Amino acid sequence: MMLVDTGPLVALFDPKDSDHNLCRETLARLSGPPLTTVPVLTESFHLRRPDSVGSTNLRRFIARRGLSVSFFDETTFTRALALMEEYSSRGMDLADASLVATAEVRRQRRIFTLDIRDFRAYRARFGHRRERLEVIP
Repeated sequence: MMLVDTGPLVALFDPKDSDHNLCRETLARLSGPPLTTVPVLTESFHLRRPDSVGSTNLRRFIARRGLSVSFFDETTFTRALALMEEYSSRGMDLADASLVATAEVRRQRRIFTLDIRDFRAYRARFGHRRERLEVIP
């Protein structure tokens, strides 16, 4: 399983996106359905018009269970807000914070993102250690 950020979700389902082919190749190498969060989906749909090809294709992909969705519980949401505060100088938004918090809860270190610079700076807490996430471009 791998967590997926907004950039790949936007690019994967819009053939005109400049990162479309890279993201398709990466998705094809994954084993099992990727996982994302509701804030990432919200951001992904916000970046595409509701009637766009990308939005339609993303909705269909979710409906076919090609993408699993992680929902916040109170603890994970609180952790995401704390991460936003911790990384406020980097401008961490809720979508990114939701991925780091979900990575911690699920003990998942791999993130499929086009936002490489930020995700290489973020650290996830696994037990008493803070570790770098494995960024998959």
